Amino acid sequence: MDFAELKLKFKPLYEQLDHHYLNDIPGLDNPTSENIAKWIWHQLKPALPQLSKIEIRETCTSGCIYCGD
Repeated sequence: MDFAELKLKFKPLYEQLDHHYLNDIPGLDNPTSENIAKWIWHQLKPALPQLSKIEIRETCTSGCIYCGD
């Protein structure tokens, strides 16, 4: 997939998340990296049926990978 297309589809989600209080976003009342990955998956998967995983990094040594339900 072209990275520009992926970036375009992710942009509305990024704008919801970036510099916002995550607990106030519907579905993210407990914004752990695992829950953020799952939330992003459910938002993006309808627009990106070929989506296979979401990776969230908290630091260079911790994070999670979500591969769907």
